[in-house]
Parts: sequence; C-alpha cells; structure tokens
Amino acid sequence: MKMPRFFIENVSGDFITISGQDADHITKSLRMKEGERLTVCGGQGLDFLCEIAEISQDSVGLRVLETVRTVSEPSVKITLYQGLPKGDKMELIIEKSIELGVSSIVPVIMRRSVSRPDAKSAAKKNERYQKIALSAAKQCGRGIIPKVEPVISFSQMLTHLSGHGSVIFFYECGGQPLSSAIKNFTDEGVDNIAIVIGPEGGFDLDEAQALQNSGAFTATLGKRILRTETAPIAAIAAIMYATGNLD
Repeated sequence: MKMPRFFIENVSGDFITISGQDADHITKSLRMKEGERLTVCGGQGLDFLCEIAEISQDSVGLRVLETVRTVSEPSVKITLYQGLPKGDKMELIIEKSIELGVSSIVPVIMRRSVSRPDAKSAAKKNERYQKIALSAAKQCGRGIIPKVEPVISFSQMLTHLSGHGSVIFFYECGGQPLSSAIKNFTDEGVDNIAIVIGPEGGFDLDEAQALQNSGAFTATLGKRILRTETAPIAAIAAIMYATGNLD
C-alpha cells in the first residue's frame, strides 16, 4: 500500500516535526494516528520512512525508521524551455512534465507568444506554478520538487542553453528524428539535456535560425504538428522511454 508522502526542507536527525497545512492534512484529512507510517522527502532525492510518534494540536512528531534513496528519480536530467502559451495550458504542461520526470521548467516569452504578463502578473503566476509542481511531485512520488523558473526572454534562454550538455530544439517545420538526437547524447554519456518547445504559433524563422546557430539539435516529433501543450509531454515521454526510465 502506498504511504502518504510529504516534502519537508532541511530534514536531519532521527526525529521530524511537521506543522502547518501538512500537519492538518495528516490529522484531519487523512485521520492518521500514532504508530502509523508515512514517507517524508527532503527534496534532495532521499526518502525517510517515518512513524508517527506524537500528535499535538498544531504539529505531528515523526520518528525516522529508515533512510533510502528515492527510486523514482530518472537517470537523465531534462530542463524544459517552454514557449509561454496562453490561458491555463502552462499548468497542464507543468503537471504532466513533472509526472514524467522533468527536472525543471523555464517559461519563455517568444516572438509568437500571445501571453505576455507584466512583472506583477508573472510573479503571481509563478507562485501558482510552483504549487502545482509541488502537488504533482507529491502525487507521483518524486524525490525532488522540480522548480518552475521565472519567465525569461528568448535571448536570455539562448544564454542559459550553454549550461546543458545537449539541447534538442523541436521544430514544427521539420528536423531529424528524435531517435537520432537521443542516440547522440546517450553515445556521448550526456545526462543533462535541455528541450525547447515553441508557443501556439510556433517558432519565428529568426528564432529557429538562432537555435540552430547555437548548436541545438533540430528534431521532429513526427509528421503531425502537435499542440504546444502536447509536444513537451510527447518529447519527455519519448526520451524517458529511450533512456530506460519508463521500464
């Protein structure tokens, strides 16, 4: 039976105290009692198997029984650079990408992005995005909470891409099969990959050229043009399968 799972920062020692909303969830929603067990994750890829030792009005005390490495984290680190879509599509992208194993997500304002939030609106959205990331990480048993970075510009993204071992640019106008890109980075032993997905209108020609000039591998997801919210899910799933992370 799957045990309830909670993320707690700075886990150390053999006793953990949980307070706030998580404590309320344990006692009021789950109605857990002393002696029952749950899992605490410190967000660094370690799971702590715990037993409820004491329950007070506003906190729950846990005794750590065992510490193990989280088995759910994939062997490949994927950062998704997502052309900012309109509406609530970004929320779906965040949730499903994290379930599939993405390590971080960076929203990017591209030339054809319809959504262009101001600083205040972007900050508010990012706060919501991170809550969605936390919820998705809990639900699927991740060992980390993938971070949703603040929105950046296309030119800023080009600078960030240099920090990755391999960059795959998914272009709606065509490219090499994704299997070729995967073979390239697996043959070279690269485990830090960036994938770049465009917004609803796709990539502007100048953007596509800039990505190609930066050394990004231009790939296709097949003969059908996928929606901006479908493409990252398909790409991440294919990479995870090809690298043995969906076995």
